[in-house]
Amino acid sequence: MPGTLSPWPVVTNGLNGHPIKTLQYLLRAHGHNIAIDGDFGPQTNGAVKAFQTSRSLAATGTVDAQTWGALIVQVQQGSHGDAVRGVQEEFQFRNGSGNPNQGVKVDGDFGPQTDAGVRAFQQALSLDIPSMAVDGIVGPMTWQGLVSGMLSG
Repeated sequence: MPGTLSPWPVVTNGLNGHPIKTLQYLLRAHGHNIAIDGDFGPQTNGAVKAFQTSRSLAATGTVDAQTWGALIVQVQQGSHGDAVRGVQEEFQFRNGSGNPNQGVKVDGDFGPQTDAGVRAFQQALSLDIPSMAVDGIVGPMTWQGLVSGMLSG
């Protein structure tokens, strides 16, 4: 719908594909030592429930808007770690080539290439969503646009 962000996806045990790797990177950013395999299996389910409990959310194992909102970590140029890998994974998803050597690299370092990708994404979203800041900062609105799959096809 023009003028609004797509809703956060609801993901749960048994799913795979987008945005499960991003979810896994965000869980790792919060200290959960899980594999990044794109499969929402028992390990990811347990980490989601533990995260939900730690944030006084209902430990359902279902990642909904409230859980996504608690999971996201604001990142920007100069940031490092698994939350940055989550952003970079979103750009690999949009790359579509299946070649991890093309586009933004998933290396956990928010450098000039990641910054340029984020700003281009924000600029494209701002054409329909005027409140989208084009500032290179991956905050709640940018995370929601990325995770919900906007501009991915």
